[in-house]
Amino acid sequence: MRLTKFTDLALRVAMRLAVAGEGETPTSREVAVAVNAPYTHVAKVVSRLRGMGVLEARRGRGGGLVLTGAGREASVGWLVRELEGHGDVVGCEDDPPCPLRSACRLRMALQTAQEAFYQALDPITVGDLVDEPVRPVLVRLLRG
Repeated sequence: MRLTKFTDLALRVAMRLAVAGEGETPTSREVAVAVNAPYTHVAKVVSRLRGMGVLEARRGRGGGLVLTGAGREASVGWLVRELEGHGDVVGCEDDPPCPLRSACRLRMALQTAQEAFYQALDPITVGDLVDEPVRPVLVRLLRG
């Protein structure tokens, strides 16, 4: 299974914010530079993650982005499910619908595989992604 660029970027944004130092509140533009992505894409990701309760966007002097406690403890499986949507891996119901859909075993096999993929990510949190030994490497790369 391949994640969308949006989900990949959302995970990178969350990881960047997870390694922010005490009192560090990077702006969306700073995060975009750090994760090597266009600002407009990061702004869309930030909006979505904010709506999910993963991060806070603070305005004004000293404002910026902060990963919430819930964001740090969020399951990567949950994040990917929410960001990717709950649709099928294949487009059996697309227009035109697949003529095999009523008797096809592939659809169920792919749904089972997709759920196994998510379940493998469920025990991993955003905080886990940035724990030692990767933390100093991420900090060095992102501050750069």
